Amino acid sequence: MSDAGPGRVSYAYAVLREGAVPAKELPADLAGVAGAPVRLVSGPPGTELAAAVSAVPAADFQEAALRRNLEDLAWLEAVARAHHTVIEALSARATVLPLRLATVYLDDSRVRAVLADCRAMFTACLARLEGHLEWGVKIYVTDVPGEAPGAPPARDEADLSPGRAYLRARRVQRSSREDAHRDALEAAERVAAIGRELAVDHARHRVQQGELAGDAGENVVNDAYLVARDHAEDFRARAQDAAAGLVGVRVEVTGPWAPYSFAAVPEGAPS
Repeated sequence: MSDAGPGRVSYAYAVLREGAVPAKELPADLAGVAGAPVRLVSGPPGTELAAAVSAVPAADFQEAALRRNLEDLAWLEAVARAHHTVIEALSARATVLPLRLATVYLDDSRVRAVLADCRAMFTACLARLEGHLEWGVKIYVTDVPGEAPGAPPARDEADLSPGRAYLRARRVQRSSREDAHRDALEAAERVAAIGRELAVDHARHRVQQGELAGDAGENVVNDAYLVARDHAEDFRARAQDAAAGLVGVRVEVTGPWAPYSFAAVPEGAPS
């Protein structure tokens, strides 16, 4: 199939160099949004670019419908998971430029037009990302040492009133937490120094709160680093060890990922 088809539009996942992933090398079971098969659309002659796309129901991606769907967590999760699956499958085989979630075009002809119109930008981005991977680094302030609830009072506290004992415990807890935040800042500075040495770019994301943070503790840093493959293992190991000797701090390194955080795409590209 060369086009989206009646009642459907072309959902675009990523841009890559033409021929970087031959169509026959796409996993046979690779399914995109709404379970549709993924295909590669080549740009016009001379662009040397291609886009990974699949056909999705046009009704789901019209402006009003899309606005509603983006508020439907189940729908959003399914789309995001499919989007990520396709990009990760491609990035395991070639350098890719991930596109924003829910990037859709009227048909494959519009996809080709975008590849032609944005050729210079896409080509420059792919050249910059060649041979590089994204690593995520999150730093958490975890439970800090202090007086456990219900613990027996120290000998010199035996004569304190319950109110004074409570206030003292809160002071100890607050002091311990302030120490943990200072240690978290130290861990962040260590990671930043590693990044300056080994990474070519750095992106800062909003810290995770509530359900996104889970039971991991208080997320105080949520960053991404673009690292050459040759330095990937060194970066991972050193960043993971950035909390060594620090109390109440945990560093979580995730990846490698396709370079989502470093995929600048043009605003207002034709669709």
